[in-house]
Amino acid sequence: MRARIDISEVEEATKIRAKYLRAIENEEWDLLPGPIYVKSFLRTYGEYLQIDSRGLVDEYRRVYERPSDEPQHTVSSIKRERERAARGPRVPDRVWIIAVLVVAFVALVLITHGTGGKSPAKTNTSTRNHHPHRPVHHRHPGGVSSQTTTTTNVPSNVRVSMVPTGEIYVCASLSPNKPLINGLVYQAGEKIPVLTEPQLYLDLGNASVTLTVNGKKYPLSASANAIGLHVTPTGVTPDTNAPTC
Repeated sequence: MRARIDISEVEEATKIRAKYLRAIENEEWDLLPGPIYVKSFLRTYGEYLQIDSRGLVDEYRRVYERPSDEPQHTVSSIKRERERAARGPRVPDRVWIIAVLVVAFVALVLITHGTGGKSPAKTNTSTRNHHPHRPVHHRHPGGVSSQTTTTTNVPSNVRVSMVPTGEIYVCASLSPNKPLINGLVYQAGEKIPVLTEPQLYLDLGNASVTLTVNGKKYPLSASANAIGLHVTPTGVTPDTNAPTC
């Protein structure tokens, strides 16, 4: 009010709906979608007004947040730990590695004794000619050889596009301290920036979005209330510890 800023101006600049801004001003937290939205809105609104947004969030947590407001992925993590404990002790990875090495050594000994200690010349030639990184020479009738090298291209970046099909909270980070989309709420049909980065951490409020990674649609669980993902050029994996904005 001191800055004479109309609520519609804040709505346009922050993409936070006016009814949620009025609920924050009146401390009517029950009118907001949930605690994760409240903290995101407080940060964005505080930064727009150039006041201590961190202090606003800390005060909200101290006064209003209850233990039941903890993210669901924390409960899921505890459940997975209990299931892992019920299955019994896990065999250490090094035991499996030693077992594989022993099997490989025994197989090598059997093959060596079966061929009299000598490997067939035909097998050596075939292996050398089909090595994935060794140049292969082709002899032409004129006596000139051509060289062909086989290489495998691995993309260095991942391209992510999102199209909202309903109201959705989006937090996208390059790393825990580098947010690219700083916890905004989008409505169906609104444009979300396309992101091209070496990797991305996504924290989505629900599954009301069409997610496309490197030109391929990635299916989301419609029953999930909060979705954490780690996206790299090699694929998409669930991430319950994805950073939040």
